[in-house]
Amino acid sequence: MVLLSLVASHHDLDLAVLERLQSDVQAVGREVVAATPAVTGAVVLATCNRFELYLDVDDTAHTPRARRAVAKAVAARSGYAPDAVVEHLRPLVGGDASEHLFAVASGLESMVVGEREIAGQVRRALTTARRDGTTTSTLEALFQAASRASRAVEAATGLGSTGRSVVGVALDLAARTLPRGGATGAAVPAVDGPGAPETAAEAPDGADWQAVRCVLIGTGSYAGASLAALKARGVRDVRVFSPSGRAGQFAAQRGVTALPAGADLLAEVAQADLVVACSGAAGAVLGVEALAAVRRTAQRPLTVVDLALRHDVDPDVRTLPGVALVSLQSVAEHAPAEHAALQHARDVVERAADDFEADRRVREWDPAVVAERTRVLGGLEAALDALPDASPDDAHARSLRRRARAQLHGPTVAARAAARAGDAAGYARALAELAAIEVPAVVPTRG
Repeated sequence: MVLLSLVASHHDLDLAVLERLQSDVQAVGREVVAATPAVTGAVVLATCNRFELYLDVDDTAHTPRARRAVAKAVAARSGYAPDAVVEHLRPLVGGDASEHLFAVASGLESMVVGEREIAGQVRRALTTARRDGTTTSTLEALFQAASRASRAVEAATGLGSTGRSVVGVALDLAARTLPRGGATGAAVPAVDGPGAPETAAEAPDGADWQAVRCVLIGTGSYAGASLAALKARGVRDVRVFSPSGRAGQFAAQRGVTALPAGADLLAEVAQADLVVACSGAAGAVLGVEALAAVRRTAQRPLTVVDLALRHDVDPDVRTLPGVALVSLQSVAEHAPAEHAALQHARDVVERAADDFEADRRVREWDPAVVAERTRVLGGLEAALDALPDASPDDAHARSLRRRARAQLHGPTVAARAAARAGDAAGYARALAELAAIEVPAVVPTRG
């Protein structure tokens, strides 16, 4: 068995490329496992800024076959050629793959370093694989260990304790262009694009969040996180719109207003100060031409936060007078990082990954050790059972068992220690020593 991860993220690719790679993403894991016996399991982690597959491959020699199966499945949905998909997905094998996942789960690879939303996304990726029947014991152990590593990083470093997130940074950026002290109608700078402030310190202080009228587009996990962040800042007037018609239940559970199915979204937006869009619908929910039409008579500026990887809002709305756009690209450019804690966090992740790999090697290499112990101890019990007049509890039998276990103990401990350390030569020597131990001779005793 070998662990193979194929990784694409905001560090390496434009968000537009990630969007295409993630087309119909949930079907990819099932298809890859079905396509080749080389892949025994798959977990797919897809977020607003990454697309990663974790594969349980039956042999190191079969990793090229696994990569081809993934490339074919992703190419069929994204429109990229398989060779292009291979170029976009960076491979990580064994310990490198586990260390990367642990860093991802801990928020160290996020747009907002230390953000906590990713930890839940990692857990949900495993849950989805379980539902689809594509997980394995190795992948279960890997993702559970990643969640433990995430908690260990937060406990050791405090990263994530402030609740920072992609949503939080996006709202920080939005605050620069929201009403202040009841002011409306002021000119609005374009947050997303040339002329944006270089640092948060350059932004004006404090938006009047209680006066903000907000339209929230979407009802998924990001919409829930966005609503919680809006409420925490004091926003009281939130209207929820769902392209899929699920606004009613979502809003009722959270004490906000749902726009009914068939509601005029543009009419609501015309009266809003803030739009937060995170539905992930296919195609833009707010187009530039339609928004321009309702903005002609608008008396108040509008700030739009688009957190959907597939763009709920046409990016060209940034060109409209009085409209400011905050996108995932804005978050990537302005997200803070707590550099003092990062090295400590990476040390925690590295130790956790080393421990996971050591435990995995022990599990993988131990069957040969168990087989030798079973040969000796099982052979002894069979010989004792074959004695017609000997009791398995008599002193002679107990002495033989103690002697056999004593002989096995040293090389067993040595083999498992070598497995943890990845010392193949030391493991082979200990296993050879176990193989040389003979089944103790059983001599009938007289009662």
